[in-house]
Amino acid sequence: MLELLVVWLLSALALMLVAYLLPGVHIKNYQSALIAAVILGLINAVLRPLLAFITFPLTVLTLGLFYLVLNGLLFWLAGSISRGFKVDGFWAGVFGVILYSVINWALSSVVPFTPN
Repeated sequence: MLELLVVWLLSALALMLVAYLLPGVHIKNYQSALIAAVILGLINAVLRPLLAFITFPLTVLTLGLFYLVLNGLLFWLAGSISRGFKVDGFWAGVFGVILYSVINWALSSVVPFTPN
């Protein structure tokens, strides 16, 4: 349970950093980042595997680049669902998800915890 809380807080912090670094991504406050992290986590857990399975032939045809497009679209979707989290457009979503992944990976590697 503690690991889930730490991952959630790190994801919200990563979203705040993306909003600070990328002009096309906006977050109102840290509470909005926490809500957006939950929404993004739910989209990544439920919708992304289904869409990745459906679009697998297109992903193979484009040598994996369509998966990046799919992630950018889902990041954009999360920005349109949440009130305090906004993504300006498709390219902001693509660059935002790339930056979000890198920052989230870096933060997760710095905070040591052992999963059960």
